[in-house]
Order: sequence, then structure tokens, then C-alpha cells
Amino acid sequence: MKILDNITPECMLCDLQARDKKGIIEELAAPVAQAAGVKVEDMVRVLLDRERLGSTGVGNGIGIPHGKMRELSKLHLGFGISRQGVDFESIDGKPTNIFFLLAVPTDSAGLHLTMLAQISRLLRNEEFRKRLMGCDSPQEVAQAIGEVDQEF
Repeated sequence: MKILDNITPECMLCDLQARDKKGIIEELAAPVAQAAGVKVEDMVRVLLDRERLGSTGVGNGIGIPHGKMRELSKLHLGFGISRQGVDFESIDGKPTNIFFLLAVPTDSAGLHLTMLAQISRLLRNEEFRKRLMGCDSPQEVAQAIGEVDQEF
């Protein structure tokens, strides 16, 4: 399974407008919830509940909000870029610009962790992060991810 197998162009947002953590999650969740066929407010609630356990702002400008929903039948991803950066309560205290939203079925812990690891591994590469920040369209994002997306 590859990252691009689980994300549609509609779920790649290259200019997030929200200025705070809750707004970013709402903006990212809207197209993902629609693609998944679940209520956006339910997805936002699950993601915010997870954030209350500890921020998914992992540092280096990266946020990976994620959560499990029993209504989902498969993994769904969203991607977003905040040009101005937002306070995502990141572990390094710096603004967060690049986001991957991960929503998985409740009973898919292995898949969830594997995809989190895959995304985290890709985003450790500073050049890749810079390339993503330079993307202006979902097609550019898909091309950038496609060049490094590996089967797992």
C-alpha cells in the first residue's frame, strides 16, 4: 500500500487558511470526511480527542493529526500546507506548516502505525519538506509524494 493509494486530489489542500489548531483540523477533515462518507463533525471530534492526549505536532514544521473511527472501512489520508504556519502545540514549539491527516478504522492498529511510520520517515527529509512547501497544486503534491512513495 502506498500513500497515494489512500488520498485523492480533493484531499490535498495547498493553501490552508485556518490560523489555529482546531481550524486546521476542521479544514483538513472536511474533504477527507466527505471522501470517507462520514460526518465531518464526527471526524473532527475524533481528531481533537486524540490531540488532547498529546499534540501530533512532531516538530520541524510537521503535524500528523490522526484518529480511529469505527465508521471507516479503510484508511483515508488528507494533506495540507499552511503557508503562514500555525501554533499546533508542536514539540519544538515552532509553527507547523505541513500536515498529513490520517483516519483509520478502529480495528486497524497495525495499518495505522505502519502508515504513520511511512509518513514520518518521508517527512524527516528536509529536502522533501521543502519540495512539499513549494507545491501549489494537488498534482504537484502527488508528483512529489509519488517519487518517494514506497510500497509497504
